[in-house]
Amino acid sequence: MSLKTVLQEDLKSAMKEKDTIKKNVITMARAAILQIEKDNKIELDDEGVIEVIAKQVKQRKDSLPEFEKGNRPDLVEVVNREIELLMGYLPEQLSEDELSLIIADAILQVGAQSARDIGKVMNALMPRVKGRADGKLVNSIVRQHLQ
Repeated sequence: MSLKTVLQEDLKSAMKEKDTIKKNVITMARAAILQIEKDNKIELDDEGVIEVIAKQVKQRKDSLPEFEKGNRPDLVEVVNREIELLMGYLPEQLSEDELSLIIADAILQVGAQSARDIGKVMNALMPRVKGRADGKLVNSIVRQHLQ
């Protein structure tokens, strides 16, 4: 079953269960997918859908510090629940140890020597970890390896 079909089925069940947060999250994710499909006149496969969902997760994670600064625990709780729901549609995330091994391999592959080569390493690395690791985490581990 494709990821878009899973989202559709989960939307139906969220509506039946009257789970408004889940319904809203899935609706926003489906709207983002549809928008990209219409803008680019393409049909997204599961990999494309995962990219869109990963962007949705990133947007929510980026908004968390602002809500915390604004002393809005109610919004922090909602956003954390949204992130949790969206993460359920992403592939299993890589651990830092697994990520370190992949990064070390990419560094050897590219022949990176110093921090100036971070761009080369990231270009080789991101297609391999897309949707399975946060870009900020990947970047910080690459920086540690290249120091």
